[in-house]
Amino acid sequence: MAELHLYDIILRPVVTEKSSMLSEEHNKYVFEVAPNANKQQIKLAVETIFDKKVVKVNTIVMPAKRGQRGRKTYMRSKEWKKAIVTLEPGETIELFNV
Repeated sequence: MAELHLYDIILRPVVTEKSSMLSEEHNKYVFEVAPNANKQQIKLAVETIFDKKVVKVNTIVMPAKRGQRGRKTYMRSKEWKKAIVTLEPGETIELFNV
């Protein structure tokens, strides 16, 4: 298996109502990450890219969504991995304050 580069670990920020509430109230930020990245790699990537101190990382594998038209089923979205990163109190990521 090839080694992941720091900038290949974090794919995109997840900006939803729930993730906005998490960032405002609990200082937690949500990212879509590479499926084979572990918590230590995610922590190192966030600390390096955004220059912030990470306290905790939680990861979740979001299941694929299936749709149905008549008797036919199809995949509406593929499986992806989500990371919820908790920063130290007082730290913020400006990317989310839009």
